[in-house]
Formats: sequence, C-alpha cells, structure tokens
Amino acid sequence: MFHRPAIQIFRQFTRRSMSDTASLVLERSLNRVQLLGRVGQDPVLRQADGKNPVTIFSLATNEMWRSGEGEPFNTGDISQKTTWHRISVFRPGLRDVAYQYVKKGARIYVEGKIDYGEYTDKNNMRRQATTIIADNIIFLTDVREKV
Repeated sequence: MFHRPAIQIFRQFTRRSMSDTASLVLERSLNRVQLLGRVGQDPVLRQADGKNPVTIFSLATNEMWRSGEGEPFNTGDISQKTTWHRISVFRPGLRDVAYQYVKKGARIYVEGKIDYGEYTDKNNMRRQATTIIADNIIFLTDVREKV
C-alpha cells in the first residue's frame, strides 16, 4: 500500500529532472564540408584592423550529367555546371602553408565548415556571403609542378 505511491513520486521526480536537465544539455550538431576541385586564383592574405589574418582563395567544383539518362545507350549530351566557393583559412599554420603553396589551377581537397555572413560593400549596400572555413587542405597537385 505504501509501496505504490513512492514509485509514482519517484517516476514524477525522474521525469521532471530529466526534462529540466535535457533543456540544459546542448544538442550535438554537424557542419562539415568536403570539396575537391581546382583553385581559381592565387591566395590573398588579408588582415582587418585588430582581427586575425586570413588567407582567402576561390575553388571551383564541377557537376556533370548526361541528358536522356535512363535511355538505352545513353545517347544524350553531357552537361557541366561549375560552382565557385570562397575558401577562408584562419588556422595559423594552415593559413601560412595555404598562402605559400596554393596556386591557381592546382587540384586540392578542402575540409571545413560552411559559414554564412553579411558585410557592407563600398557602396554601403548590405551583402550576404557564403564562405568555407578550411580546417584541412590536401594538395593533389605537386606544388613544384606548373599547372
């Protein structure tokens, strides 16, 4: 007789404490990008007033498809779309290596996260910018090789 109300109180307490702690625990999430492409311009090293220096360059990735996919003998035309990505490197060691060795036309692999931001251009217009913040770069073209 006394046993049953104690279990109910315990269940209510554990439900309440679980919901209270669940609101305090941050959810895990994931923001990862992997790109494989060719560098569109030699890197630029920039440093704004009082901010960390950053190496910036562009990277092109291509998507190819054949029209008429699924038809016998795949006789359709091949189409290609190029997407340009702005790569920013903030990590001190990687930033310096990227500035020194990344060259226009080189084939590289970039890992990082995507970042959306806003800035004001020279005409005082607010613009949106999408940037890949690089955590890792793998060179697939020999840096001594002319591209």
